[in-house]
Amino acid sequence: MKITRILAYRVELPLHETTYKWSGGKSVTVFDSTIVRVETDTGLVGHGEVCPLGPFYLPAYAEGVRAGIRELGPHLLGADPRQLAKLNRLMDAALKGHPYVKSGIDIACWDILGQAAGMPVCELLGGRYGADFHLYRAISQESPEKMADQVAGYRSQGYRRFQLKVGGDPDVDIARIEAVSAKLHPGDRLVADANTGWVQHEAVRVARAVRDVDVYIEQPCLTYEECLAVRRQCAHPFVLDENIDDLGILLRAKADLAMDVVNLKISKLGGLTKIRQARDLCVSMGIAMTLEDSWGGDIATAAIAHLAHSTPTEFLFSTTDFNSYVTVSTATGAPQRLDGRMAASTQPGLGIQPRMEVLGTPVVDVH
Repeated sequence: MKITRILAYRVELPLHETTYKWSGGKSVTVFDSTIVRVETDTGLVGHGEVCPLGPFYLPAYAEGVRAGIRELGPHLLGADPRQLAKLNRLMDAALKGHPYVKSGIDIACWDILGQAAGMPVCELLGGRYGADFHLYRAISQESPEKMADQVAGYRSQGYRRFQLKVGGDPDVDIARIEAVSAKLHPGDRLVADANTGWVQHEAVRVARAVRDVDVYIEQPCLTYEECLAVRRQCAHPFVLDENIDDLGILLRAKADLAMDVVNLKISKLGGLTKIRQARDLCVSMGIAMTLEDSWGGDIATAAIAHLAHSTPTEFLFSTTDFNSYVTVSTATGAPQRLDGRMAASTQPGLGIQPRMEVLGTPVVDVH
């Protein structure tokens, strides 16, 4: 089997809640997503998705995905999409860095591999654990009262895990954490995610102010060293996210006892092939994980679901259903939330079919 063509489509994904806000005054109203299509000489076709959370979050931006595919695509024509390790070595040799560019191609090739094998991707990633898995809900940064009301509303939809967007004024963030925690029920989990937004002394102050609240502290500061310093003064369970982008820093964080949970994003690592390596390493080291991506719609959600469903249940801290946040559906067959939980498709590959009428005309065509 050989890759004969790689296409990319640009799709805008507006939000149901109109705006998503997080630390530093950053916000997004419409997500710019890239759907990748990989065609083969056998007629099998696979799809992936890459949707950076704006150019101000991680070293990734939407137009960069498409520009990168134009650069990388010609080197992949004729390659076997089922040979994922070999394909990733080829991508890394042809384009240094830029893992987010490679992510959609890698996901699409896993989709092809699953179809060729007649198996869902989750079974190829290690096997399906349980009937479904729980989801978290991100709570956009607002006033303490409004965020508390949002958590109460999302509990009625079945969510039991909440990722609270903080990283602003420390006094307001303390009030946010306290207001939201007052709305929680037994069995709920609360994560205060600063998205690198606090200066080190502010993070320590917030953690001490909420010392009696059952809350996880996530990525309080910009650098790994700052986060480690906060971790060493913090009694709360600790989550790292933005700093963890390869196996080397993951191993360092384990050696430093820098975290209790790690947030791994598919496109940040470069696709399902490389995030599986990181996931399996975390399992062997006893580190629980939030498994997700920067953002996306139906196809990204399908990829996340297969990764999450193939992760041992005790190590899956949480995952998310991005397609429930947006107003546009890009594919049929994508997993859907049911009472705060979700399951990966049992169909071969990702189990999705793109809505070509939504995708429209390709903006990249390499053949």
